[in-house]
Amino acid sequence: MFDVQQRTVRDLRRGNRAIVLRALYFEGPASRQELSETIGLSPATVSNVTGDLLASGIIVEAGLADSDGGRPRVLLRVNTTHGYAVGVDVGETHVRVELFDLDMNRQARAEYALRPTGHDVDQVVRHILAGIDVVLGESGVPRERVLGVGVGVPGVVETGPDALIHAPTFGWDAVPLGRLLRAGTDLPLFVDNGAKSMGQAELWFGVGRRARHAVVVLIGSGVGASIITDGATYLGANSSAGEWGHTKIMVGGHRCRCGGEGCLEAYVGARGILERAGVWTETVDEQAELAALVAAGSPVIDETVTYLGVGLANLINLFNPERIIIGGWAGVLLGEHLLTRIRKVVADNCLAQPYKTVSIGLGRLGVDSVALGAATLVIEDLLQANPAARPNGLSPRPRNRAGI
Repeated sequence: MFDVQQRTVRDLRRGNRAIVLRALYFEGPASRQELSETIGLSPATVSNVTGDLLASGIIVEAGLADSDGGRPRVLLRVNTTHGYAVGVDVGETHVRVELFDLDMNRQARAEYALRPTGHDVDQVVRHILAGIDVVLGESGVPRERVLGVGVGVPGVVETGPDALIHAPTFGWDAVPLGRLLRAGTDLPLFVDNGAKSMGQAELWFGVGRRARHAVVVLIGSGVGASIITDGATYLGANSSAGEWGHTKIMVGGHRCRCGGEGCLEAYVGARGILERAGVWTETVDEQAELAALVAAGSPVIDETVTYLGVGLANLINLFNPERIIIGGWAGVLLGEHLLTRIRKVVADNCLAQPYKTVSIGLGRLGVDSVALGAATLVIEDLLQANPAARPNGLSPRPRNRAGI
């Protein structure tokens, strides 16, 4: 009975800490009184929790609030230099490694090119580990100040200590990326699908902020989506939800890199668009070639708008989101020139009622969105973890993501 009571008290304290810390992270600075009124905890509880957080250095005092005649109130905020997070974007053509402070300001960056047809896992691992060393060296941040490394990858990420990756477009089948990375670094690792990582970044810092129901689509060389339901990322039974690029849009259509036929990715992903336009994709600059097709008003781009609009209409009919956010370099490129036409196709192929309540816009986080999203995996753990469980203030928690 005593052990049960101890666990209950400990869990209650941990929960209160998470509530206070999340409030300060997303809505701060705030005084203790404002925190109590906003989150519904008693002033005594808020005082105890903030005292512990101040002692650990996770939060700091940030001046005084304007007084209405009473005693001045001390403002509190998250200490942005308490720790740092590494975010890694494993893309079709690059491995991008970035270091962020707790305000998600980028401190350093390293990038390594990948051949579109070459995704050797050992090479990818070497690039990630080398990139970690580079960004720490350039920034001067000591390794012990790094709270963890988040990695965004294509495909399905299987939960578990090995973080098995199933990415047919990379030729990866149950690749134990977590185990391979852990052999080269002792930093805490968090691995998730790149589109889901980008979706979390848009939800926290981008145009998805405060949305309860949204879909963030990533369109680059490949295609994916992050489905937000009631403010949380929908993962499905084994974390494979959001493989929008592999929904079928044409029976017996173009062959997709996953091995199937008629996948949406084969029609709206940059690689598929270029191949339909007769561009040899093995050695070209995909971004430059796609921009040239858009500027020339290629008929293939007109087709792409139709396929993309229908694909988005399917998402709206299925999930009834309040927002659709188009991200990824190819998605933003298409949207910047063709968003009005895309919306028209969506309206023509969508049920009227859900279309009336949805907004369709572009992501604003730019090329760093996946790396930024991957770094939020580390911050998410910090905001809910037990600071005593790891020397750097982190501890693993039950989650349907690969936290290693």
